[in-house]
Amino acid sequence: MTADTPATSDTGFTEHMALLRCTIEARLDALLPVASNERDLVATAMRDGALAPGKRMRPILLILASNGLGASDQAALDLGCAVEMVHAASLVLDDMPCMDDAKLRRGRVTTHLAFGEDVAILAAVALLSRAFAVVAGIEGLKPLIRTQLVEILANAIGAHGLARGQLQDLRDGLHPRTAEEIAATNNLKTGVLFSAIMDMAYLISDAPPPTRAVLQCFALELGQAFQLYDDLHDRSPDMAKDLGKDDGKSTFMALCGEDEVRRRLQDHLDKARACLADAYAQDHHISRFLQLIFVKAATCA
Repeated sequence: MTADTPATSDTGFTEHMALLRCTIEARLDALLPVASNERDLVATAMRDGALAPGKRMRPILLILASNGLGASDQAALDLGCAVEMVHAASLVLDDMPCMDDAKLRRGRVTTHLAFGEDVAILAAVALLSRAFAVVAGIEGLKPLIRTQLVEILANAIGAHGLARGQLQDLRDGLHPRTAEEIAATNNLKTGVLFSAIMDMAYLISDAPPPTRAVLQCFALELGQAFQLYDDLHDRSPDMAKDLGKDDGKSTFMALCGEDEVRRRLQDHLDKARACLADAYAQDHHISRFLQLIFVKAATCA
């Protein structure tokens, strides 16, 4: 096969990512409950939160990571959709008035404003429940693997995962923190779900055991990079959410300034790519995907 020119290759990869995203959204739509009538607000809110326009970064990453390790496409797709449900539930809860009190998410009014706080909470709980049901129902996997996948997802969400990270962000973020403390919170807020994604990809594949630690190293670096990127664009209208929500919080931007944040971001991305080279050898799909995600990292917000 003749190698593509860079332009052709980039265009083909972008089209592949767009097709993959459409596949994820179609499967996500099929896995979510359909509202039985106009009063079935929980099902409607679940669909509104999970199917709202988004990058689908997490399920795409899981599928690319799994494919690179030779795993089943269908298992990876369903796992990716489950992770997207968890992510959507976390956003619904993060936006609540008692937490970030957000008005805009993904370019639309937040779930609690569209449906009421009561429905938003119930929809988030129902999304988490549905995510576990999807993971538990994946066919073609050994029972032990399914059990491990459920455990990984539960740990990522719980008291030592997303829930703990959100509390630290809400409470500790109001006070001065060291760089190490901020990084620890960022890992809980963002990194733990990336860690779960890469561990899931490993478990459903036949990758050699040493690969697991490399994938976890990648997830840690990616989580830190992603949070720094988010901090840099806190006031960017391109993010399609409330602007300036980090004002007054102890973030790396407040502690170090923009130039240092950009330097740290690039350092984490370089380390993440080094992990990918170790885990995937000649498979550069994830690295190219990261390039699409962090396209603005080197530019002014």
